[in-house]
Amino acid sequence: MPLLDSSTPPPDRPCRIIVAGTSGSGKTTLAARLGDALGIEHIEIDGLYHGPNWTPRPSFVADVEDFTAKPHWVTEWQYTVVRPLLTERADLMMWLDLPRSVVMRQLVHRTLRRRIRHEVLWNGNVEPPLHTVLTDRTHVIRWSWSRYALLPERIREVLQRRPELPIVRLTSRRDVERWTARLGPE
Repeated sequence: MPLLDSSTPPPDRPCRIIVAGTSGSGKTTLAARLGDALGIEHIEIDGLYHGPNWTPRPSFVADVEDFTAKPHWVTEWQYTVVRPLLTERADLMMWLDLPRSVVMRQLVHRTLRRRIRHEVLWNGNVEPPLHTVLTDRTHVIRWSWSRYALLPERIREVLQRRPELPIVRLTSRRDVERWTARLGPE
């Protein structure tokens, strides 16, 4: 199946959805919107992955195996260790392929807001001090910048492994709005 775009009508009631995109592209926001619109549980995968002090939770893979065995769910497509499982069990992939400038603007804004407000994220974690963007190679802003160009290749791999999986590529916020508006009420 070729890549689809925002003009493609949503499949009839997708049940297992993964949302792909670079850090800061809006994966979690879109996944939550899809869950609300379709009446499907949104599992925020970051909450399963990050334990206290940003350490990976030992139960992460088992937790993902458990929720993906269910008939209905929507989550973000990330973390190398579970991407194949998510891809295998999904019946729809949404790909947020937004311009790097848009992603970085959104990510910087989100990171600043979270840090200034000391927003508590998963398992008591908060964004690190802002200066760490200069010292920590894994800081989310640096991570997103360095990983941005890798996603198209990962999508090509999915197309090869699961050619029957519908992948809807959204390249702008307007595309996102246009596509999600077509979901309508249940």
